[in-house]
Amino acid sequence: MSAPKGTIWGKPFQRGASGNPSGRPKIPEDVKEMARGLTKEAIATLAAVMRDGTAPHSARVRSAEVILDRAWGRPETTSNVRISQDVRDLSTAEILVALAALGVAAAEPGADGSEVVH
Repeated sequence: MSAPKGTIWGKPFQRGASGNPSGRPKIPEDVKEMARGLTKEAIATLAAVMRDGTAPHSARVRSAEVILDRAWGRPETTSNVRISQDVRDLSTAEILVALAALGVAAAEPGADGSEVVH
C-alpha cells in the first residue's frame, strides 16, 4: 500500500488534538439492563465451557479467567522499569525520591528547605 507523497504514517492528528474528543460513546442504560439480565446465563455458559473436556484448552482457560475476574477482580499488575541513566546525572532530589520509593531511605524536608535522608 503506498501513500501520497508527504503523508506521515502514525501521526494522523495534530499534536494535542484527539481523534475522539468526546471520548467513548456511552452504553445506553436499557442495553446495560438487558446485559445484566443475562449475567447468570453468561456465567453458566462460561462454567460449561470451562468444564467441557472436549473444548480447546484456550477456551477452557479463558472461561476460567473470566469467571475468576468477575468473582475476585483482576489481579494487580506490576512492572519493573529500568532507566538507563547514569546516577551521576541525577540531581540530589531525584536520588532521594528514588531511594525513598525503594524504601531504602526516608526523605524529609530539612530546616533550610533541602531534603534530608535518614
